[in-house]
Amino acid sequence: MANGQWFPPEWPSRIRAFAEGTLVPVAPKRAATVMLLKDTDGAPAVHMLRRRASMAFAGGAYAYPGGGVDPRDHDLRIDWAGPSRAWWAERLGVDETGAQAIVCAAVRETYEEAGVLLAGPTPQTVVGDTTGADWEADRAALVARDLSFAEFLGRRGLVLRSDLLGAWTRWITPEFEPRRYDTWFFVAALPEGQRTRNASTEADRTVWIRPRDAAASYDRGELLMMPPTVATLRQLVPYATAAEALKAAPARDLNPVLARARLEDGQVVLVWPGHDEFTQHIPAGGEPA
Repeated sequence: MANGQWFPPEWPSRIRAFAEGTLVPVAPKRAATVMLLKDTDGAPAVHMLRRRASMAFAGGAYAYPGGGVDPRDHDLRIDWAGPSRAWWAERLGVDETGAQAIVCAAVRETYEEAGVLLAGPTPQTVVGDTTGADWEADRAALVARDLSFAEFLGRRGLVLRSDLLGAWTRWITPEFEPRRYDTWFFVAALPEGQRTRNASTEADRTVWIRPRDAAASYDRGELLMMPPTVATLRQLVPYATAAEALKAAPARDLNPVLARARLEDGQVVLVWPGHDEFTQHIPAGGEPA
């Protein structure tokens, strides 16, 4: 296809089975991902990673740091700064325990995959340099699930800075996918003194790129991406600074985007409501048109 829309070869048969009622959807797992921004001349750049081609889900696609909720992200011992858990619950459309877990997953996964930590020794501060052998040992323990995020913050005397995040959008993996996620997308600015690195075992490359440039590369078929990634890149284009994007976040609509598939004259039509550019028409036994 002309652009870089990720479309697995097994999707047509799964979509048809789903449309015909012979495929039972699996329940999506809650997840969070963070669009980490830093200001450049005239426009912010966003941190993206390329998933290894060997990955079962979205191999080779560019995405943001993120991942699923760890059951221990619900741990109420986490020191918390910024809007309350009740505020986040209303904003995210879940209960307070779930809200904490989603926000916690966003902060934890950004540290695990990008080495950037949205936490500080006080509610008004954020850590600086997070490189070094001791930091790396803790990060590796988090990835291995040998250390919970609450334990990590506690041993370092750190407070999670929920005020450094802005909830941006929410997408749910299509019902015909065997690996499904209910994902909240957040924006955040790269804290002063910190720097990103490719800390993820799931990625083979990381880049800082302006949203406009990334979307243009997708349009030319140079960068492979999933619909939520492309959509959020286009949404970030109007903002001249990371602060502007964060300021806009509270007004963003968090009603989930979920792809729909239907049979129409022997074709499967796949649509993402509100995002017509991703519509696919799949003939019987064929590739998307």
